[in-house]
Amino acid sequence: MDDLRDPKAALHHYLQEARDALVWKVEGVGERDLRLPRTPTGTNLLGILRHVANVEIGYFGPTFGREWPDPDHPLVVTDEDYDADPQSDWWVPAEIPADDVVAFYRQVAAFSDATIADLPLDAPGAVPWWSEGKREVSLARIIVHVISDTTRHAGHADILRETIDGAAGLLVGATNLPDVDWPAYVAMLTRVADQFPEA
Repeated sequence: MDDLRDPKAALHHYLQEARDALVWKVEGVGERDLRLPRTPTGTNLLGILRHVANVEIGYFGPTFGREWPDPDHPLVVTDEDYDADPQSDWWVPAEIPADDVVAFYRQVAAFSDATIADLPLDAPGAVPWWSEGKREVSLARIIVHVISDTTRHAGHADILRETIDGAAGLLVGATNLPDVDWPAYVAMLTRVADQFPEA
């Protein structure tokens, strides 16, 4: 295990922890349930994974002058794709199986990890799509930014997965949830909420 007293090792640890949490939210779920929109804006589990993978490619690739080795991969979203469909990284075509999306995310993680390993935390970079005055960044800032983005989306995935089959919590085998009578708990919360008028 890395020495988490080292700042780079600590940042990488939390990034990997967020990745692991996100991946387990798609494991063991059927293709339809992974793709089915679960919110009014179409959020779906497999789309979250594709989005986060493309986020990592951008931040750990072009930001530091590094090229993703497989630009023609069917899950890579280009500027042209975004122009044609601004939601193009938030869904996965039917012909691409979920296992391929997970494998792609792991390939992207390895690519990002190489950037993290090769550069010092104060390595300068520039985010091409950020506004002119905010583009200049360091590797440390980008790692924190990607951790923030990944954990946010892992939280979304938590909720979506729970609505599918009740699987909830931090990690498989370590949910971090107390042993509670959940139906009784939800009923109690509903009674509290019902004391207020509907908006």
